[in-house]
Amino acid sequence: MEASTHTVTNQAPPLLGYDVFTSDRALTEAVGRHLAPDLLAEAREELALLGRASGSAQVREWGEQANGNPPRLRTHDRYGHRIDEVEFHPAWHRLLGRSVSAGLTHAWDRPGGHVRRAAGFLVVSQAEAGHGCPLSMTHAAVPALRAEPELAAVWEPAALSHVYERELRPVAEKPGALLGMAMTEKQGGSDVRANTTEARPLAADGEYVLTGHKWFCSAPMSDAFLVLAQAPAGLTCFLVPRVLADGSRNAFAIQRLKDKLGNRSNASAEVEFDGTTWAHRVGEEGRGIRTIMGMVTATRLDCVLGSAALMRQAVAQAVHHASYRSAFGGPLVEKPLMRNVLADLALESEAATVLGMRLAAAYDVAGTEGGSDVDRERALLRIAVPAAKYWVTKRCVPVAAEALECLGGNGYVEESGMPRLLRESPLNSVWEGSGNVQALDVVRALRTEPAALDALLREVGAARGADHRLDRAIRGLLVELADLEGIEARARRLTERLALVLQGALLVRWAPPEVADAFCAARLGGDGGAAFGTLPHTLDLRALVERARVEV
Repeated sequence: MEASTHTVTNQAPPLLGYDVFTSDRALTEAVGRHLAPDLLAEAREELALLGRASGSAQVREWGEQANGNPPRLRTHDRYGHRIDEVEFHPAWHRLLGRSVSAGLTHAWDRPGGHVRRAAGFLVVSQAEAGHGCPLSMTHAAVPALRAEPELAAVWEPAALSHVYERELRPVAEKPGALLGMAMTEKQGGSDVRANTTEARPLAADGEYVLTGHKWFCSAPMSDAFLVLAQAPAGLTCFLVPRVLADGSRNAFAIQRLKDKLGNRSNASAEVEFDGTTWAHRVGEEGRGIRTIMGMVTATRLDCVLGSAALMRQAVAQAVHHASYRSAFGGPLVEKPLMRNVLADLALESEAATVLGMRLAAAYDVAGTEGGSDVDRERALLRIAVPAAKYWVTKRCVPVAAEALECLGGNGYVEESGMPRLLRESPLNSVWEGSGNVQALDVVRALRTEPAALDALLREVGAARGADHRLDRAIRGLLVELADLEGIEARARRLTERLALVLQGALLVRWAPPEVADAFCAARLGGDGGAAFGTLPHTLDLRALVERARVEV
């Protein structure tokens, strides 16, 4: 007879078997707001299908497997031939295949494509964040490729494809392809102008060979990479395929894989080019940064969306736990202080989602034919993307940590999934330019592109007069902007205020009154503390928590 000392009670059931998209009110409302009516039914059906998969026990298990079995580097085959391949757990390929087939690398040439893709990216990243890296890089490579039409004609259809094929083969033989990026080097990091990798031109127009290294190469099993190297006329962008047109392997030596804090399912590598590495120029010689910035800006928006996804999942888990767990005489979610914490977390999550989706909608307009609206949306993206990337990604770490704490000791245990969220949470603030880089980019936009500030002020001005705390914050921002003396040292402060005012304006226009009221009070009106759970008790905190709850 098996001994039994107790019956397990008062444990929250796992948050599984739900629709990640439909259960997210902020996200579903954003999709309804930003998509044309004739696109809505199809988009909602696609996203609900993706949402049900992402909330299923099967896909969550794939996420655990992919992170519990990190990729391994194989430099040589059994016979001693150099192959430079990275082996992934089968769950990684299942996750990536599902997301590619859902169109998460396909936005640039379909109506409402960026909003639809952004919503899908937010959904799948809640199940497993690491595979978002190749999705993001492939999606973002398209505008850079278009600087070289002949290359774009070959590679763009493969990048936009809904077919995932893992084997390395010539792109002409594949129904779909993934692209990565390799910009930074040991000595320079974000200062890519300090790159030393050399590009020597060959006889054929646009063809070069590269000699040098890359300190961080994202998604090293991609079919090709956008790379920066020093050509005779200066820093230039190049496309480096893994497999050449004749089927032979390009010289692409993977030295080692990074042992990272989080993002364990995804591979990041150090690579070397030995002087025979074939590359094709993308854009003009000496204009490499300008050429690749289209890719960088798109990946920065994905950093915002990825952080919003992590926050949403952390908040959903915290509210779910508190709804089922009882302590001190009743459900945790009914305790006034816990309700305050959960409401504050939900507020941060919703603000991130609303801002990220607004910028995705701007991309849809910016990609159309010229006009005042198109120009304005492009200008808005120029300043709002780095501001959002700076602020939203930085808010992810404290949200993940506080949400973990809501589960108590259970949250500190790997099986809860919360430690994986916490380890992942700093990533997006580091990738694609860390905080200082983003803040200084905002300053650069202010100094050199007056249309960017005009577009921003027009955007926040649409909400003027609706809330006195927002109005006061807008006036304060204008005072900050009027004096550019010592602006570099104030860049973080200015960027934070800019992002908060933009979030506040969007919530005042589009969120339920209780959400906008809470945000304006705590984030703009000074009626909140440094920690979560310090909202004014007079706010409708119950409504904020209920809005964030997932019904299973």
